[in-house]
Amino acid sequence: MNPTPGCHLITPDDLHWRPSNLMKIPNADFLERTGSVNLGARLWRMPPMSANTLHQHIRSEEFYFVLEGTGRIRVGGETLTVPKHGGVHVMPDLLRQVFNDSAEEVLWLIVGGPEEPEFLKGSLSEMDLSLIYPQDPTQLPAELGGVEWPPRAG
Repeated sequence: MNPTPGCHLITPDDLHWRPSNLMKIPNADFLERTGSVNLGARLWRMPPMSANTLHQHIRSEEFYFVLEGTGRIRVGGETLTVPKHGGVHVMPDLLRQVFNDSAEEVLWLIVGGPEEPEFLKGSLSEMDLSLIYPQDPTQLPAELGGVEWPPRAG
């Protein structure tokens, strides 16, 4: 219930967890029910020895914040280690990939904006995915050498 117009309370019970399309990482979109076109916010549960897509954005800036565990992210050619409650701000046009090369799950909150209009529901334009994925989005960082991710469907 949102008693104040323009304000949306989102509780944990409101979240719908689902695996991401390409890498099968569990995630929940905080703003999917709000209709926001300026901001995205999503929780990502990175299982041990996993990676999200290698990607960049056209217009969106993103802020990556570690809620639980120790995060790892590659940005451009650099790998960063992010402590619990630490964050990384990444501008558009930089390749980035969150990954987990540890034995413990890592929980990230990733906030970005403005939304890429091509990805909004009801968009009339086709998205050129090569703008977001100029390289193979499923490639794993060197730190995960020998790991098979995403897991094969059984």
